[in-house]
Amino acid sequence: VQLQASGGGLVQSGGSLRLSCVGSGFILDYYAIGWFRQAPGKEREGISCISDRDGSIYYAESVKGRFDIARDNVRNTVFLQMNSLKPEDSAVYYCAATLGAMCSKNHSIYDYWGQGTLVTVSS
Repeated sequence: VQLQASGGGLVQSGGSLRLSCVGSGFILDYYAIGWFRQAPGKEREGISCISDRDGSIYYAESVKGRFDIARDNVRNTVFLQMNSLKPEDSAVYYCAATLGAMCSKNHSIYDYWGQGTLVTVSS
């Protein structure tokens, strides 16, 4: 069971990136998937998640209206579309999966983690 997060990079303020979280060895549609980020010196922050059961979605206030989470079950992938990026969005972004639980911003409930992808937003 593996998660692979990718799609990070360097972008100017106001730009967009799309992060991908690809599952191998398991079907992501059966799992709640969360996106987290951690900037240097800061705690890991749950920014978005999508449940497996009812498809309910959560966004942190800091990204609401700018980020969009979506599943692509054909590609066994969960995307995080990030628009109107700001310098304060700069961080390492992680995806995580949990089976049998609702979507949550609480990182402790997640069983599997991707390796992280770096997002840097220049001003």
